Amino acid sequence: MEITRRFVLVSVLLQGIAAAQSTTTQWTSMFNGKSLHGWKEASFGGHGLVVIKNGMIVIGKGRMTGVTWAGEFPKSGYEIRFEAARFEGNDFFAGLTFPVNDTFCSWINGGWGGTVVGISNLDFDDASENDTSTVKEFVQGRWYKFRLSVKENRIQAWIDDVVIIDADIKGRRVGLRGNEMDPSTPLGFATYSTVAGLRNIEFRLIQ
Repeated sequence: MEITRRFVLVSVLLQGIAAAQSTTTQWTSMFNGKSLHGWKEASFGGHGLVVIKNGMIVIGKGRMTGVTWAGEFPKSGYEIRFEAARFEGNDFFAGLTFPVNDTFCSWINGGWGGTVVGISNLDFDDASENDTSTVKEFVQGRWYKFRLSVKENRIQAWIDDVVIIDADIKGRRVGLRGNEMDPSTPLGFATYSTVAGLRNIEFRLIQ
């Protein structure tokens, strides 16, 4: 009953986006810690296993593996936050694909050998090539806090409460890197050749 009530609450909030756009809402949980309720496994080829363990989503090792939100999600004017850890492997472990107005892009964390952070794609350049690209060392097994803010003309991101991306996207071409991340749309998490954990996934609407 509690799982159903929570999922209904999230759905009601998403359906009321237009009316609530001018108000910052409270954080709402998108993961109950017990099941994939509200989520589904992403249809990547050669994917690994996805299981629930110790209150987290464990994304198993495959070429690319992930989960996708099964409901609707706002196109802008929102924030999402979560915690993630990389347990095995040396590539991205917290790749978040998300909507931006009428398109999508991905926030890559730990790509290109394990350290690159950035947005894919901006102006046809991926996270290793555009001006959001930065390098960060991620300690294996350590949990990190991630937060993403998406407004009509700006994408901002934090890792452990430190700003790591602040991109003005007005007039820029925002899109996905080829079609490899399509299974993650409209909102989803993916890993590449790594084992990762996700927990405490929440969202809110913002002004």
